[in-house]
Amino acid sequence: MCVPDGAADEPLAVLGGRTPLAAAHLPTFAALARRAEVGRAATIPEGFPPGSDVGNMSILGYDPARYHTGRAPIEAAAMGIQLHDDQVAYRCNLVTVGGDGTMVDFAGGHPTTDAAAAVIAALDEELGGAGVEFHAGVQYRHILVTPADWADAECTPPHDLTGKPAVWPTGTAAARLRELMEASREVVSRFGDRVDANQIWLWGQGRQPRLPAFADTYGLQAGMVSAVDLVRGLGALTGIRVAQVPGITGWYDTDYEAKRDACLQSLAAGDDLFLVHVEASDEAGHAGNVEEKVKALENWDRRILRPLVDALDMDDFRPWRLLLLPDHATPLALRTHTSDSVPYMLVDSEVDGAGGVYTEAATAACAPVPGHTLMHHLITQGP
Repeated sequence: MCVPDGAADEPLAVLGGRTPLAAAHLPTFAALARRAEVGRAATIPEGFPPGSDVGNMSILGYDPARYHTGRAPIEAAAMGIQLHDDQVAYRCNLVTVGGDGTMVDFAGGHPTTDAAAAVIAALDEELGGAGVEFHAGVQYRHILVTPADWADAECTPPHDLTGKPAVWPTGTAAARLRELMEASREVVSRFGDRVDANQIWLWGQGRQPRLPAFADTYGLQAGMVSAVDLVRGLGALTGIRVAQVPGITGWYDTDYEAKRDACLQSLAAGDDLFLVHVEASDEAGHAGNVEEKVKALENWDRRILRPLVDALDMDDFRPWRLLLLPDHATPLALRTHTSDSVPYMLVDSEVDGAGGVYTEAATAACAPVPGHTLMHHLITQGP
């Protein structure tokens, strides 16, 4: 399974009215699509926030309407945090908010993980206690654990606010959350020589979800690789082995070859299924960076898919199936996620599908299938 995060988009004038998927040089995508089943998937069920938590849960074959409790507790699971019944987890971004109250950067300048860890340690020492715990994650993505009675709040994801006025939490717990967010400014400011962020932003709260094991549900041993806590957390919660791969960053500079090789090594070692997730296209969408989004897709084609398919076509791996789709759309013009359905393609090494073109426009007329049903389709039916 291949997940180019946030790859789906909308036509852009700068690309001649094309989307990045249509404008990028993707010969391997095109060759696979010509022999695949190509369609649309609704990875974000109606009424759910269009986030990677919901989208990747769907891709792994779990219906969010049944299992989703929030984004942060999934990321907490990736960090080995076991929430108790009287606890709730919040996603804790390091962000940059301007003096006029505008969300300048939801990622706080993308600090290094080591630099961010020092900030989070200081926040925990000075603002933690009485059931409030800060836990360091990757780059700008961290976790705050609070008592369960802090859960009642409506919080806006910071990536929905880029260039807009920061919208503070509302609800019963809002005052406590805002107090903590405002207090964080003094602590974070002391690290100005190491990070560009100037405060924390809390959102995505929830209790620990209860997901049945993937092996019990689908009868397969599975592995995955991702630099994103959210995706790795879904692996931890479902018993999917998470490969530990040096050089993967969740950013434009991630090691594509290392992810591809982790997949092949996992399959050679006996895993039945492996998920490769790359965050770069989503980050480019949030940044409004057309060049980097196109480049991320071309890296997928050249550095992952072409060598991966060549290796899979060797006798040791045949027969094989490959399912490719983003978890959601992240249009460059909007710089945030949408709930629109996304194109998917399902390829079988032995049986050709009807064939098609893997772009948003070419699949626009296809009736979207529920995203969580594609796993069963991949395993039992093929194109």
